[in-house]
Amino acid sequence: MRNTPTILHLDMDAFYASAEQAAKPSLRGKAVIVGGLGPRGVVATASYEARVFGVHSAMPMAQARRLAPNAAYLVPRFGFYREISEQVMGLLRELSPLVEPLSLDEAFVDLEAGGTAWDEESARLTGTKLRGDIRAVTGLTGSVGLAVSKMLAKIASEQAKPDGLVLIEPGTERAMLGPLPVRTLPGVGPATGDHLRRVGITTVEEVAEAGEDELVRLLGKAHGSALYAMALALDERPVVAERDTKSVSVEDTYDVDIHDRVRVRVEVQRLADRCVRRLRDAGRSGRTVVLKVRRYDFSTLTRSDTLRGPTDDPSVVREAAARLLETVDTTGGVRLLGVGVTGLADFTQEDLFAQAQAAAGELEPPAEEEAEESAEKQETPTVRRWSAGHDVRHAEFGPGWVQGSGLGRVTVRFETPDSEPGRVRTFRTDDPELEPAEPLPLVRRRPQVSSEPARWPQSRSGGGGGGATSRP
Repeated sequence: MRNTPTILHLDMDAFYASAEQAAKPSLRGKAVIVGGLGPRGVVATASYEARVFGVHSAMPMAQARRLAPNAAYLVPRFGFYREISEQVMGLLRELSPLVEPLSLDEAFVDLEAGGTAWDEESARLTGTKLRGDIRAVTGLTGSVGLAVSKMLAKIASEQAKPDGLVLIEPGTERAMLGPLPVRTLPGVGPATGDHLRRVGITTVEEVAEAGEDELVRLLGKAHGSALYAMALALDERPVVAERDTKSVSVEDTYDVDIHDRVRVRVEVQRLADRCVRRLRDAGRSGRTVVLKVRRYDFSTLTRSDTLRGPTDDPSVVREAAARLLETVDTTGGVRLLGVGVTGLADFTQEDLFAQAQAAAGELEPPAEEEAEESAEKQETPTVRRWSAGHDVRHAEFGPGWVQGSGLGRVTVRFETPDSEPGRVRTFRTDDPELEPAEPLPLVRRRPQVSSEPARWPQSRSGGGGGGATSRP
């Protein structure tokens, strides 16, 4: 393992919610919660103002509404977030060819591979400059962790939140990790954490003191050995440059084991729908549906079903997941469920059939009755849906965003990222002067950020023993 803190972990601060606050002046400094607003919706991101009330990601939206009834509740705008993410990832790639994105708002960077850092001082300066560039280009803030390994860099960025930088100095890793909760370590979720707590292991130091043999006995060979190594601050994983996604999956871990078979079926259907949404957001389809079930005794089962061709049809994925569930015994209880799709492609089976028929000249014009029915459908006006938080433009009042809709009315606040908080007006949902619109950029003009990697005077004395934390 390297002995210089040149692995950088960037984590944007409350990314979706912060992006919405930056886009909507009236929401700045207020509780904002982004996620599914339906009966089974979950929180995707909560602003720091909302977290004061106990709201956090993956929480059921109904619970969030009870905790923070006066917060602003918005539907995600993934296309908007993806554009911002591409700007951020572009800045990271200016630092190094080795950038490993974990999600839209999170990535590892190997600064040494890009020649942008070689010791503590140069790493800290590079991290500080990156944070400034991100703010200038996107208007948002990100927290940076710097350390000798990926695990430690990620822990450092978590300590830096919000809007800070933490560098873990080489030689201090064990002392820093020791008093932290065992849940700090990667791969230790609620179930593993509870299992360790029941035997008196609650901190990272106690994990190390337990020894590898005891952890293997408690958790199994692979998990126990990996956890012991992490407790000793050992992590040899390299930063891997972005690769083509091989699968799309979602999973949930439950605080209380689910015993009701009907509830298990409902959860699997919900996960299948979430998985398809991610699949479609990525513009992909998949051929193999995978079900993951972790039972009450920590045993994990996976089942898969390969379809005749790739699909992004939610009903097909739901049905396949339901079939797979019938092959799994959940009598004793379930603590984790997951649904995934592998064998990804850029087309669906329906596309293949259409292409083959078109190539063979087999596509016939629709029958007269079908043509008339199709024409009738085209003449029937489509009822427009106005999702809370999404962008609109009015012919008279200009750009704004949907505050809410219902009972044939839609309420819009007219403001832009660089305006003062705007006025609110209500219209009929079929008002011809009101149209959906594309998001406005958060920063009107991108500053000239040098494309040259940051290179600092080569002082190899270790940076003069600066402090471990830097905040604005």
